[in-house]
Amino acid sequence: MDVSCFHCNRVTSQEICFVPTEFVCPSCQAQYKSERGELKYTDKFKSTYTFTLSVGQKGQFKGTEYTVSGILIKRAFASYEWAEYILQDAAGNFLYLSEASGHWILLEEVAFDEKVGNHPVTVKHDLYNLNLYEYYNADVVGAKGFFDFEIEQKTELIEYIHPPYILSVEKTNEGQTAFWGKHISKKEVKKAFGISQVPYASGVGVVQPFPFNLTNTIITFCAFAVIMVFTNWYLNNDRVKMEVLDVAVPYGLQDSKDYTTPSFVLKGSAAPMSINAFSEVDNSWANIEVALINEKTNEEVYANKDIEYYHGYTDGENWTEGSTSEDFNICGVSEGKYHLVLTPTKAPENSSTNYIRVKATWNEPTTHNLYMTYLFMGLFVVLIYFINKYFETQRWKDSSYSPYNQD
Repeated sequence: MDVSCFHCNRVTSQEICFVPTEFVCPSCQAQYKSERGELKYTDKFKSTYTFTLSVGQKGQFKGTEYTVSGILIKRAFASYEWAEYILQDAAGNFLYLSEASGHWILLEEVAFDEKVGNHPVTVKHDLYNLNLYEYYNADVVGAKGFFDFEIEQKTELIEYIHPPYILSVEKTNEGQTAFWGKHISKKEVKKAFGISQVPYASGVGVVQPFPFNLTNTIITFCAFAVIMVFTNWYLNNDRVKMEVLDVAVPYGLQDSKDYTTPSFVLKGSAAPMSINAFSEVDNSWANIEVALINEKTNEEVYANKDIEYYHGYTDGENWTEGSTSEDFNICGVSEGKYHLVLTPTKAPENSSTNYIRVKATWNEPTTHNLYMTYLFMGLFVVLIYFINKYFETQRWKDSSYSPYNQD
């Protein structure tokens, strides 16, 4: 169909599957109405709304190609505006794409017999219970393209939501029409129409889904926690402490300063290795360096500890500082074949201390990481709960039927 605009002399050519009741020039928004089969100029829209899509632009939805046949800019509450893009495929079927504040909803007309003129607070459709979000009168303040209806007739919109779904009911003098829609992402819109730019999304969309499903997250975490408990039990139910070393190492070894222990094998899940070092230092110090060496991977883990013990008599009082025994750990030692290399040293002036005794024990697996994981999951759920509550509060802040208390 070719239509020439008498205002801007632009010819609009487009294949449509209906006889237009009205036409609005995509170039200058001059409005034409059908009278006795001819389109007659009646008025001109002056909307400055930024149109993301254009009349005649093609996009793919649900595996079918659709063409933008008409665009409406609607206004409610004196200043709030949004765009509605009417899409038609080659068979004459319609889809409707709504964009408000950068949030997109794809809708289609559905059968809905329940009358909502008295604005019930809940309705049911397609197995979903939907809550009344708002009802209001909408005016058309801008348009482009071809329309099979009168675009300026008074319309009351009644919206019910169950994010990401919406049931939008339009009431006119001719009756009630219902549209079932679902939020779609900007990425989907860009891909459908092959465009790179869409309006920036501000605020929370009416049916914009929260990124996390809180219920599913809790169920997943609980299942994961149960699996962790049984896995930990299965791997470690027969585990006991294992002493891998108890040796007195003399200072000043003949061939070198290092003492290498015999090899030992550890089996089971990772656990800390506790080391106790004892030396009879007296007003002096000693040090022990421990190297744990994995004989398969040659990975080396080092730890060292000072042993200091001082005492005396000052100002009529006896005092002591330090100890002749110290404990320390090598954390997260997994199963494998290992040996230890011990390097003892002492103060040069200390001639009375001859050895350092070292005991090493591979402990039962600690549940510290298990509890820390539980704590993290719990804190994460609490955090998501409050973020979700804030998200929903923002969604409903412009509704007269918000389930959240408003200050």
